[in-house]
Amino acid sequence: MLDLLLPRRCLVCARGGTLLCPACRAGLPGLTPPLCRRCGAPTAWPVGRCRECAGRRLAFADARAAVAYVDGVRPLVAAWKERGLRRLAREAAEIVAERLPPPPGEILTFVPADGARRLERGFHPAELLARELGRAWGLPCEPLLRRSGASRRQRGLPLAERRRNVARAFEARAGPAGRVLLVDDVYTSGATANAAASALRRGGTLEVGVVTFARTVRAPRMRLQ
Repeated sequence: MLDLLLPRRCLVCARGGTLLCPACRAGLPGLTPPLCRRCGAPTAWPVGRCRECAGRRLAFADARAAVAYVDGVRPLVAAWKERGLRRLAREAAEIVAERLPPPPGEILTFVPADGARRLERGFHPAELLARELGRAWGLPCEPLLRRSGASRRQRGLPLAERRRNVARAFEARAGPAGRVLLVDDVYTSGATANAAASALRRGGTLEVGVVTFARTVRAPRMRLQ
């Protein structure tokens, strides 16, 4: 009945039939090597640290994303996070699993949602993505983090303020001491991922790898496929 009243249209090209048509899905811009070995940013040549992460104390060992967060991807993320199209979590997880080799890790977890935003949305995008990836990669998914206080939305904040806004925003629950894969929807500045990874490390995790659906890229170094 819903399909009759509200026919599905591709969020990228508006073609009818599905939320993401096969052509647009195949055309989502990927991140191709060379990439920064630490934060996953596109670079001119292989490097261990790039301009984005050099000089920063990062709590995570590496970060990887399936697609670049550019115009064709933004409507998908907006529909998923702001319009409540939670079914896009499975689509996003399939794209991540197709484009990224399964990273080493014993368990997946996710950046926890602010309570007010979770109530507003009715679900948590990062958690849905992590649970779908757990099924795809055959790994358990557990809530190893919790919010230790309220924070402002990161959107629109300058880089330095982003880092201050989420510093000490998370606490770790009891968790494994091996390698944990931390899942979020979008890697923007890395501030949230770093704060969450730092909490995991304080809680006893030896190593954290970050996995996201999309990643913001800086135009001068952007190499997409």
